[in-house]
Amino acid sequence: MENFLDKDQQKFLLELARKAIVYHKETGDTIKIDTKDEALKKKRGAFVTLKVEDQLRGCIGYPLPFKSLYETIIDAAISAASHDYRFQSLSTEELPETQIEISVLSLPKPIKDVSEIEVGKHGIIISKGPDKGLLLPQVPLEWNWDLETFLRHTCLKAGLAEDEWKKGAKIEIFSAQVFSE
Repeated sequence: MENFLDKDQQKFLLELARKAIVYHKETGDTIKIDTKDEALKKKRGAFVTLKVEDQLRGCIGYPLPFKSLYETIIDAAISAASHDYRFQSLSTEELPETQIEISVLSLPKPIKDVSEIEVGKHGIIISKGPDKGLLLPQVPLEWNWDLETFLRHTCLKAGLAEDEWKKGAKIEIFSAQVFSE
């Protein structure tokens, strides 16, 4: 796992994600903050994953850096809580029980051969035409998947046939620093 942030920065982002969700639930608006921390102001891709009683309740993020990290965390946290199409919006009653996990990403890089993928170290993005799917590095570990299963599930997430990774789909890898409350 990459280490982009120290413990204080991680704690700050976890607290920020929770504050952003609560503020949005209470006001319908996006929390506004500022930071002098250069690492948090750097543009970086990130995902926010929400779980209640170890069950996924939302996971949204941005694989590419287009906003500062702290702004990405605010947007991803609100989206994971309110706009993940797979789930009902997180209720106010669920908030105290909600566990927040943040994955701060490296830039994706294309690979030539799937042997370059290290399960548990790399997340993967598989794309073909307009279809694209991404799974974070921790996903295959949570489900005890081998490399082929990881590739198949990423294809399915992209809306592709599960063996499309063998048929010319573009594969990119990235690493992440993953931390949670």
